Amino acid sequence: MRWVNVRPRRGSAILLGTMPLLVVVILYLIASAVRHASNGADKILPTPLAMIAAMRGLIVDVDPLSGRIAFWADTAASLERLGLGLGICALSALLVGMILGVLPAARATFGPLVTTIAVIPPIALLPILFIVFGLGETAKVALIVVGVTPFLIRDLAEHIASLPREQLIKAQTLGANSLQVALRVALPQALPRLIAGLRLSLGPAWVYLISAEAIAADTGLGYRIFLVRRYLSMDIIIPYVAWIALLAILIDVALMQVSRRGFAWATQVDR
Repeated sequence: MRWVNVRPRRGSAILLGTMPLLVVVILYLIASAVRHASNGADKILPTPLAMIAAMRGLIVDVDPLSGRIAFWADTAASLERLGLGLGICALSALLVGMILGVLPAARATFGPLVTTIAVIPPIALLPILFIVFGLGETAKVALIVVGVTPFLIRDLAEHIASLPREQLIKAQTLGANSLQVALRVALPQALPRLIAGLRLSLGPAWVYLISAEAIAADTGLGYRIFLVRRYLSMDIIIPYVAWIALLAILIDVALMQVSRRGFAWATQVDR
């Protein structure tokens, strides 16, 4: 038996995936208990009860200043910015990636420009975005767009350009013009690739969003984390980080289901 041929069944895969998470949680609980045994006022590794107590006010109580429940307002604000940013990224990448992928002349002309923009660290552009767009929502969304779109364009263009030449020749032999080749041959194969690219971009997109919210925002998950860090409020920071991770996982699963249901022919699922 070779280990490379061992494929866990669905139930076993879920169990194997859960075990490392349980180990991390258990190690944290042990470390927290040890620190609090020697120092009951320790703030670095708060106990689960301390985190529940700290989060209760943010989840349930209405903020008298804003009239909103802080936790849910932060979540809604961050998801709105993230969704708008990724939506613009997807549409822009699909349009530009299709053009560069289908038309060799366009790829030769604009490909170097896209590559140049892609290698610029997006965080370095954040001050420029704040100067150009101000401290409102536009700059935060623009950072996600600037950070994610070039990667998606390059990936999509390369994927379309690497499609089997035979497909393009057969389509043209049947009378398809350039637009029909793009819409009927390239587009159906570009959409599942775009979803895969969005899934890979979720991590960087959250980084850009949290960075923008930390600098200039009055609500949002990143804003709250950096607001309470000055008080060493790990009992709030850790739950917020865990909540961001859970949201990212849920979005990733949703995109995966869209890909599997909408483009089953392009998705290989282990049995």
